[in-house]
Amino acid sequence: MKYGISFLPDCRCSQRSATEYLDDALALSCLAEELGFDYVKMTEHYLQEYGGYSPHPLTFLAAVAARTRSIRLMTGGIQASFHHPVQIAAQAAQVDVLSHGRLDVGFARAFLPYEFDTFGVPMEGSRQRYKQTVEAVLRLWTEKDVSESSEFFQYSGVNSLPSVTQMPHPPTWVAGLMSPETFSWAGDRGLNLLMASPPRAEELPKARENVELYKSRFQVASEVGGGSPRVAISIPLMIGETDADAVDRALPRLRAHWQVFGEAAESLLHSHSSDYAKYPQAVKKIKEMSDDDLIETAIVGSPETVTERIVEFRRALSVDTFLWHIDYGGQAFNDMAGNLRRFRENVLPRLPK
Repeated sequence: MKYGISFLPDCRCSQRSATEYLDDALALSCLAEELGFDYVKMTEHYLQEYGGYSPHPLTFLAAVAARTRSIRLMTGGIQASFHHPVQIAAQAAQVDVLSHGRLDVGFARAFLPYEFDTFGVPMEGSRQRYKQTVEAVLRLWTEKDVSESSEFFQYSGVNSLPSVTQMPHPPTWVAGLMSPETFSWAGDRGLNLLMASPPRAEELPKARENVELYKSRFQVASEVGGGSPRVAISIPLMIGETDADAVDRALPRLRAHWQVFGEAAESLLHSHSSDYAKYPQAVKKIKEMSDDDLIETAIVGSPETVTERIVEFRRALSVDTFLWHIDYGGQAFNDMAGNLRRFRENVLPRLPK
C-alpha cells in the first residue's frame, strides 16, 4: 500500500492569496516526506477558484523536487486536451530529470466547458484528442525520430529533449471518472488507473464494474507488455478523536469545496457534447447532496472508523494507493498538518501492509 497527499486548490481568492496557498502546499509537501508519505499530487485547472491556483502542476512539482529528496511527484492530471504532445513530453521530462527520476505523470481529459471555450478546443471529439495526445507523449519518451500526422497535431522526425530519467518512461496514470471507455483504454495501454473522484454508496457498483473492466483489459495487455494493474484514488480525509468530532471538522470544509466545484461545473448544465453526455446529470446530483451525501464523498471518522473505510475501499475497488485530498475547503495549514500527523500516528499503524 502507498499513501500520498493530493492538492486541488478551492480556496476563495478573498480568503487566501495564491502566495499563501502555495507556500502552505509546499510546506505540507515537505511535511509529507518527513512523515513517510509516498506521493505529492497536484492537479491542473484554469480561470476560476476551482483549481485556478494551479494552472501548471509541473511547475509546482519542480518546486517540491527542489525541497525534498525521496517523495514521488505526481500530476493529477495534466489536461492533455489543451496541450501539444511535444510540450508535455519535454516539460515532464525536465521535472523527471530535476527530481532524479521521481515523477509520475497523470493525465486527465478535462471536463469544464469554460476551459475548452477559452482555449478554443471543442469538447466534441475531446476523447480522441486526449487519447492521441497521451499516445504521442509515450512515443516521444520512448522512440527516436518520431512523426505524427493527425487532425490535432503534425510533426516529423522529432526527438524530444531532455530524455526522461526513468526507463522506459515515468509511471503514467489515466484519470477515470465515470466513462467505461476511459477504464478500458487505460487497461489496453497497460497504464495505471487514477480514480479522480470517490464513489458514493449508490455509485459503488458501477465504480467496481469499471475497475474490474480496467483490470481485465490490463491482464490481456500484460500478456504482451508485462506489468501489473495499479489503482489509486484521490479522496478527502478527516480524522477526529471520535466520529462526531471528525464530521464536525469535515462538513463545513466539504460544503465549501462542493460549493466551489458547483460554481465551476454550472457550465456543464448548458453544454451539449456527446463526449460528456452523462456529466450534466452528475452535476445536478452533486448540487442536491445532503450532509450525509457529503460525508460519503470522503473518508471521515475516528482512527478506527478511518481504518475500516480504507480497508473497505481497498477490498471493493482494488485500491493500492490512497492520495489524501488534504486541502479541500480552503483549510488552514495547521488543520491540514494535524490531519496528516493523525493519519501517520493513529491510523497507519492499524492498517495491513
